[in-house]
Amino acid sequence: MTGISTKTIYAVAALHELSQVQEDAVLKIKDIASRAAVPQNFLEQILLELRKKSILISVKGAHGGYKLAKPLKDITLKDIVMILETDALSDVCRTDNPTLKLFWEDVREGVANVFDIPLSELKNYQQKANHTLNYSI
Repeated sequence: MTGISTKTIYAVAALHELSQVQEDAVLKIKDIASRAAVPQNFLEQILLELRKKSILISVKGAHGGYKLAKPLKDITLKDIVMILETDALSDVCRTDNPTLKLFWEDVREGVANVFDIPLSELKNYQQKANHTLNYSI
């Protein structure tokens, strides 16, 4: 079992930016990178992986770019972690002790459940951030 890497954090940031445009609109990699404050070269690799797993659609041509393949409510953090993290949510117990095996399996399932949050929840966090910003000024 692993933590969340920068790769997954950047992927969620990119998906958030893509969710902010109209449904049929596409964003170029450089625009996604700029909006999400993510290095463009690293982002290219991430977006390719997400496209291969049908999270994103790429549109070729002068007016091409990327767009979401499905609504954010149908994409979970767990989906992204499973795509981008090589040993995410893997079995960490390397023992034959049945007590420890049960313990680590419960831990793994608990972590998996936490990651099962749909990325559409980002809208709630956007509202909280906007609310906080309004009171800070």
